[in-house]
Order: sequence, then structure tokens, then C-alpha cells
Amino acid sequence: MANGNDSPVLELRNVTKRFGNLVAVNNISFSLERGKLVTFVGPSGCGKTTLLRTISGFAELDEGQIILDGEDITNMPPNGRDTAMVFQAYALFPHMTVAHNIGFGLRVRKKSKQEIDAEVERLLALVQMDGLGDRKPHELSGGQQQRVALARALSLNPKILLLDEPLSNLDANLRVSMREEVRKLQWRLGLSVIFVTHDQEEAMSISDLLVVMDHGVVKQIGSPTEIYEHPIDEFVANFIGHINFFPGEVIDLSGDEMTFKISQTNLKVEIPPFPVSVGDRLKAVVRPESIDIVSAEKELSDRENVLEGRVEFGMYIGSIMRLTIAVGDQTVHVDESDPQHKGIFEDGQKVKLVLKKRIHMLMKTPD
Repeated sequence: MANGNDSPVLELRNVTKRFGNLVAVNNISFSLERGKLVTFVGPSGCGKTTLLRTISGFAELDEGQIILDGEDITNMPPNGRDTAMVFQAYALFPHMTVAHNIGFGLRVRKKSKQEIDAEVERLLALVQMDGLGDRKPHELSGGQQQRVALARALSLNPKILLLDEPLSNLDANLRVSMREEVRKLQWRLGLSVIFVTHDQEEAMSISDLLVVMDHGVVKQIGSPTEIYEHPIDEFVANFIGHINFFPGEVIDLSGDEMTFKISQTNLKVEIPPFPVSVGDRLKAVVRPESIDIVSAEKELSDRENVLEGRVEFGMYIGSIMRLTIAVGDQTVHVDESDPQHKGIFEDGQKVKLVLKKRIHMLMKTPD
């Protein structure tokens, strides 16, 4: 029985899955709020697809529990779980029409022809496939096949929709538009969704919650904003977006500000939200878009947090100029927004970089 709308729709309790000596999923626990989209994200081989398969029932647990809407489904077969899965390869039946593919699960559940026809028409409209019910999968584009796979999964009205890298076979532009469609569909229907991807941008753009994984363990769980702005360690910081690290030492504390000595200069920055003392070794985590860049000739009224460097390489990407800057013996990555109006920096040009006072800090681990 369900525990009410305030309870999580899914709970994983100390879930572990092994393949021989390999621990693919290692003691993972988390809960999914009803009507939210959570994404398992991480590099290839991190365990995200295996974790999804344990939820669907296609992989048996070695340890732990899976609770779906208040019911322990740990030992249930896949067809006994109120979940539906969309695979990377879509897995449409090639000999069936679009309409028959979508209605397959309803026929298995022995719904009447009238009920099936009505539901198939509703789902075709929902995924913007009106009038295409008589086509075969090979007559459809990749995006259309993806819509059919989604409609077929939704026909079962599952408590959780499971999506295993469903957009990875699409070209870049179609991939962007399809993830927008998935997100809009999830909002409109109030679906509870688990999405698996290795694409950081895709994960950031589509999710209410990110579960960042590496080597079978969860490194951090949080909203896209939390993960991006406050990564818990270097792995998460490196994996989600581009990043610069500035290792250094706290040399002074004054009020809510500290002086942080890095190899190039002393930075005046806000004290981080954890205890620090003079002499502590930290790492400043700075996103490329958080660094202001000006030509070396420009006079700056506020001389704090200024680094001097030289442009090694620049890539013009329209909305941004992605620059690689040599600052002493360190390479710094900078994303300059709106380069059409601000001007384009040339390779070899001397520049000044200005870092902000609010910088995310990590405790420095031993090298």
C-alpha cells in the first residue's frame, strides 16, 4: 500500500550489486520525491546503469532493499514491478506498427480493444505523433522512435519511468530538443522519473536532483545548482562542467574575509562555510565563466584578486569565447560571454584576470 503523497515514491536502502569480485554498486541509499526527475550521472563504468537495472528488476541485488511506494519490491521480477523502462536502443518491435507497439502492454494486460484504441490515440497526441500510428519503426526518424518508446512506457501508467541513456543515439540538435520534450512531459504529467546519462549538460538541464556516481559509489546528491556551485570534492567539480583549481594556504583571517595565498598572488576572499584556520591548505574552485578578463593595458581601480597572463589559445563558439590562459606555471580556462560586443582576444595577447571574492573552497587532500 502507498504511504500517501508526502512519502517518497522510491527508496533505495544500502543497495549493493556485485559481478564476481567487481562491486558495481556499493551500499547506495537515496530516496526519490514523488513527481520529480532524478538523474544518475557519472563516467562510463561508474555503476549508474546497473543501479537503474536493480530498480527495474533486470539485475538482482546482493544486499539492500528497494521500496516502491511503500512496498518492498526487492525480490519481485521485472513484470511484477510498477515501473516502465525505456532503453538506449528503444527496443521497438520492428514487425509492429507504431500503434501496436504503444498498445502492446495494454494487450498483455487484456484491456478491451476499445480501451486500447482510445489510450493509443491519447498517447500518440501526447508525444506529438498524431496520424502516424500505422507506420512501422523503420519508417520513423530517431526522434520519432524515441517518442514511440516513451508512449509505450507511459501506456502502463507506471509509478516510476526509468530512462537508460534514451537520447544518446540522437544527433546533437535533436538530443537538445528531445530532452526539452521529456522534461515538459514530466512536468505536465507529474511523472516520477529516473534518467541515466553520462552527459553532464544533459543531466544539469533536465533534472530536479542529480546523483553523481563514481566506481559504484555516490559521490554527491543535490540539485543541479548545488552540484555545480558547491561540489563536494575534486571528482564532482571536474565532472560537472569545466573547472579551475587554485591550491593555496590561508595566511590571514579578518572578519568574514580571509587572505588566501596562491602561487601567483594573494586573494582576498570570503571565509568558506566550514571552520578554517591560518595555515590550512585549501583548493579554490573557480568556474571559467566566473573569471573576468580584460586586456593587460586596462587600468583596474580595484587591484584585488588580479592575475596577469597570456592567451595561449582561443575557441570562438558564438555565445562565448573559450580561452586558455597561461598564468605563471598554471593553465587557466576562461569563458568570456558575448565576445561579439566585448571583443575577441588573440593568441599571445597579454591579459588580466579578475577573480571574485566569493569562491568555493575544498579542503586540500594530500598529493
